[in-house]
Amino acid sequence: MTTIAIIYYSGYGHTAKLADAVTEGVRASGASPVVIRIPEDGVITDADWTVIEAADALIYGSPTYMGNVAWQFKRFADASSKLWAQQALAGRVAGGFTVSASTVGDKGETMSWLITFAQQHGQLWVGPGQMPSNTLANTPADVNWTGFSTGLMGIARSDSTPDEGPYPGDLEAGRQYGQRIARIAARHAGAAREAA
Repeated sequence: MTTIAIIYYSGYGHTAKLADAVTEGVRASGASPVVIRIPEDGVITDADWTVIEAADALIYGSPTYMGNVAWQFKRFADASSKLWAQQALAGRVAGGFTVSASTVGDKGETMSWLITFAQQHGQLWVGPGQMPSNTLANTPADVNWTGFSTGLMGIARSDSTPDEGPYPGDLEAGRQYGQRIARIAARHAGAAREAA
């Protein structure tokens, strides 16, 4: 069975809600999701690192704070440098998600950072593959209302609770993204086993 590690930090619960949607999508595809929530100090356990090293795909998530990932996620990323030096995560499928309070909210900067992080590890980045919902009739209830293409981006207004944001369309986009990454990871892992 394909194993997908979903590694994320959530400050107020909004990013966790998007992580839950991605996890639902992974599970619906028949893959096995393993969720690693980065704690407040940014330090994950040795058991978490073992899961990451064994996973077929890695999906990274962080809120966008001041145009980048949260410091807790950055601390996790910096700690991954030992694996980077060995290229222990190279060739894995990867993806990412972020949430901010504004429609744009500099989420693109965070996504660029996540893509760079995955590329440093030699990973194969997968975007959502979703058409934007960009007509006058579209609303935040529609998938990809924000028009992202590089990774999953959600909106949770600054005064919203996790019950109110991210928007329903963002959550459905997350489920679809989880399914997409799981399907691609399964094909990639199968091809790698055949070549071995």
